[in-house]
Amino acid sequence: MGALEVRKWISHVEEITHDGGPAEAPPLVKAAVGVVIGNPFAGRYSSDLAALIEPSAQWARELGERAVALLGGRPAESYGKGGIAGVAGEQEHVVACITTVFGDALRAAVGGGQAWISSATKCGSAGTSLDIPLAHKDALYVRSHYDAVTISCPDVPRPDELFIVAAVATGARVHHRVGGLAAAEIQGGGLR
Repeated sequence: MGALEVRKWISHVEEITHDGGPAEAPPLVKAAVGVVIGNPFAGRYSSDLAALIEPSAQWARELGERAVALLGGRPAESYGKGGIAGVAGEQEHVVACITTVFGDALRAAVGGGQAWISSATKCGSAGTSLDIPLAHKDALYVRSHYDAVTISCPDVPRPDELFIVAAVATGARVHHRVGGLAAAEIQGGGLR
C-alpha cells in the first residue's frame, strides 16, 4: 500500500430481505470495506498533500475488490466512498485520499461506472461511525439507488490515523417506490 502503514482492514456486510413489506429475492446486499492507515500529516499543516493522493489508486483497487467479493458473486450496481480523519488530522487529509485518482481506480475495481461517486468525509475519534452515501454507478438520478451503508470500529481512527472506505450495493433500496429514473432506463452514460 505504498509508503503509508496499514494497521488493519475492516469489512461490513448487510443482507436485507425486507423493510416492513414483502420479502424480496434476491435480497439487497450492501458492503463496505475500510483501510486504516497512518496519517503522515497528523498534527501538522502542509499545503502539499500529494503523499496521500498519489498512492490512493492502490487503496481504491484493494477496497473495491474486497467490497465486491462480499457481494456473493452478484455485480455492484451502486457505490460510494469516504473516510474519517483522526482528531490530530484534518478533513482535507481524507478528501486527498479519495480524489479522482481514487475514484477512477475504484470504478475499475467494481466493474465500471459512468456516474460520479458520492462521498462523505469528516474528522472523528475512535468509534465514530461513517455513513457512506450510495448512488447508482451509471447514472446520477436513479432515485431507487439513493441509499447509505454505515461502518465503524471501536478503535478506529486513532488520532494519527485515516480510515478510508469504499462501499457497494447489489441494487435498489428494498421496497423503493418514490419514482424517478429507473435503472432500466439508463442510456448513454447515464443520460436519458
